[in-house]
Amino acid sequence: MADNAQPPAPAKSSGSASPFNRPAPRAIRAWFDTLRSGIVEFERDWDRTRPPRIKLTVGAPPVINFRPAPVMAAGRDLGYFLKEPGIAAFVLPLDTSSGVDPEKDHVYLAGEFNGWKAAGEAAWRLEPATVGGERVLLWTGPTEEVLRPEGQRFKFVTGDGIWLPIPENAPNEMRDGGVVNRLAVSARTGNHLWRFLLADSGDLSAAWSVSAGSAPGEPDIPLIPGRFFYQLASDLPLGASIDDTSTTFRIFAPRARAVTLKICHDLAARPEALTFELARRTDGDGAAGIWEVEVDQALHGWYYWYFINGVKDGPGRFDSNIPVLDPYALAAVDRTGPGIVIDRRRMGRVDEPFTTPSWQDLVIAEAHVRDLAAQAPIVATAEERLGFTGLKKWVEHPDFHLHHLGVNCVELQPVQEFDNRTREEYHWGYMTANYFAPASAYSLAPAMASGIRELQDLVAAFHRRGIAVLLDVVYNHVGEPAHLMLADRLYYFEQDAAGQLANWSGCGNDLRAGAAMSKRLIIDSLIHLIEVFGVDGFRFDLAELLGFDVLRSIEAALKRVKPDVILIAEPWSFRGHIAGALRDTGWASWNDGYRNAVREYVLGRLSGRDMEYSLRGSPWYFAKWPAQTVNYSESHDDRAFLDMITENGGNDGFHPTPHDVQRVHLAAALMFVSIGIPMVSAGQDFLRSKHGVNNTYQRGDLNALDYKRLVRHLPTHAYFSDWIAFRLSDAGALLRQFSRPSEAFFRFFRREEGAAPLAMMLNADLSQGRKRLLFAVNPTLEDAYVPLGDAGSEGRSWVQVADEVRFLARASRAATRPVEPEVVLPPLSCVLWQSPGDSALRS
Repeated sequence: MADNAQPPAPAKSSGSASPFNRPAPRAIRAWFDTLRSGIVEFERDWDRTRPPRIKLTVGAPPVINFRPAPVMAAGRDLGYFLKEPGIAAFVLPLDTSSGVDPEKDHVYLAGEFNGWKAAGEAAWRLEPATVGGERVLLWTGPTEEVLRPEGQRFKFVTGDGIWLPIPENAPNEMRDGGVVNRLAVSARTGNHLWRFLLADSGDLSAAWSVSAGSAPGEPDIPLIPGRFFYQLASDLPLGASIDDTSTTFRIFAPRARAVTLKICHDLAARPEALTFELARRTDGDGAAGIWEVEVDQALHGWYYWYFINGVKDGPGRFDSNIPVLDPYALAAVDRTGPGIVIDRRRMGRVDEPFTTPSWQDLVIAEAHVRDLAAQAPIVATAEERLGFTGLKKWVEHPDFHLHHLGVNCVELQPVQEFDNRTREEYHWGYMTANYFAPASAYSLAPAMASGIRELQDLVAAFHRRGIAVLLDVVYNHVGEPAHLMLADRLYYFEQDAAGQLANWSGCGNDLRAGAAMSKRLIIDSLIHLIEVFGVDGFRFDLAELLGFDVLRSIEAALKRVKPDVILIAEPWSFRGHIAGALRDTGWASWNDGYRNAVREYVLGRLSGRDMEYSLRGSPWYFAKWPAQTVNYSESHDDRAFLDMITENGGNDGFHPTPHDVQRVHLAAALMFVSIGIPMVSAGQDFLRSKHGVNNTYQRGDLNALDYKRLVRHLPTHAYFSDWIAFRLSDAGALLRQFSRPSEAFFRFFRREEGAAPLAMMLNADLSQGRKRLLFAVNPTLEDAYVPLGDAGSEGRSWVQVADEVRFLARASRAATRPVEPEVVLPPLSCVLWQSPGDSALRS
């Protein structure tokens, strides 16, 4: 079927089944696909002999052509179209696919029509093709197999069993619990999309609508920009740029009608601020959507903000009464602004040498700036304890807790400007207001942009301690006020035609990260954090919402700046999970499956067979290379681990039972002996409890680390510390795998298939030298007997290194538990043994 061919005439029928006995299809959506053309979507295929009628807003250029849309309009929108009568086509555009390489990756069509078991079956394989000038993967077959009136769910899957994510805003998306599929319906096959051509180009700043169809009284449909709009981009410098004699202000606002700049040198003089009107750049594609003005003065230290005017109603409405904090402001007075003009030449760059640890050597502690500093045993003012300066003093103190714990990496919860209402208000920081500015709430003199130097000094202090710094960053949604929404609601945020914001983040708005200038904003700010503050990497909150292609672009851009940058995704959102798709990338992922498995296992509710997968490093689907899984049992989210597993009522583990303590030790042993990157939550090593409270995002009283608790629970702190030291020693090298070891590297022992107690031998095949490790664990409340086969026949050739209570000094190892053909494990216990002849035995 040619791209613009008329659809086949509807089949003749009689009686009530005739399509002419029901109203004509109703128009439900419309968008521009270029500035001179657009698409009108009907609720079902147009089933009349006469084409639909169309009328645009008064004042719009006249419509000179209206005909069925090219088939790839439906292909991109639905994932399928009617190729010709009786033949359906399912299509995967390669320009927006999830990292599919048609030269090496096989992709299959799977759905209800083939029992979801198409991977590897030649009959369902998509083949390379060109449709409408686009490179695609294509499957064709009889419509009766795949298209039904009630619809059939489908999805694309690789030969490796990786389900490809569904494009954002797919209109045929279907959710079944946590699973997202698409729906193929026989009444929507491409002829429900019609394309119009205008006599002249449209105006992005106008509020246009369209009426279509034949039913009287139908409301007009907003006509919004389509895919081309989100590809508008510029590489001009943005923000406030200073040279010796002038300052240039630039902002991207592609649909604005006017942009006004206000500046002042003194915050008290804001009512008398100087006003400048910005001009829209019109000098070619490289300046698309850019507004700018040049002021004849170097304005370092001045304050500035914008007002942006545009259409007042509809999904792309503007509010010109609210001041806008420049998305590229390098410092901000607070969440509302104003921005502070900073001469980049005065910011300085990191010049202290620091080597970021290799991924497989990382041991991470997740922490919050205020939680670490609030009750630290240092001399500091209450104001200093609110932010960067107080934490720096603690990092530099001889008793700094994380240094003695032995971690070599800290992951700080968000430190970019966020939307706490006052400086004193406690906030986790996951409602970002600006991506370049350090949090004003953590700065001693935010109006003086002191946070820039204070954050630089904090990172440098961590580095001098030998601790790398990761920043938790939030690019999936924004806080209030939503300055990007005021700059261009349509461009920057996912929403439907009626202007309803997408909310897969659960925070009220989802950033359209795939838009070209959104992606540039994200990457520019990340590079800024690396170059100006010296951070070693990032953990991305709800990274699934950014999308696979954006994550790949981030990886490529940051590795050009810092080749050893550490990139960790929180690979889920309320929309789905992307960890499987990231397997062939340089991204690691928080492993929620590991978190759940450890919790269930130490409670005796998970079999040893199921725990094996986590101990191996969650290979196959989740992690293609060992450090791609970040293994943890507790993070800032939800209850503390102790509160999750406590025997006390109300999930309150503040006064833990002996079993609680043993289970925390087992969880630590499991995490540090597992392949992957271990991550502890700050305070987990001294039995931190939040009294069972599930969501503490504004509970500084519950989150602040109580260091007196470290003294009370010193044996647990020592246990965590000794495991970390062992893991980072030569003796623990088998736990720090760079490449995926062979299957025979691991050997597991269990008494019976469904039993929870198990033993694991590392380097069982001697593929990595003569050293071996043997770990056995019993998470039940009964004695357990685990047969070790020929490993037990070696008898005293194994030396015990640790149990569930402590690590053993070298002198005491002779009297420790031997390895026997059947090892006896007491309740809630574990043992670590080392092979003989190891010169690096830990003392």
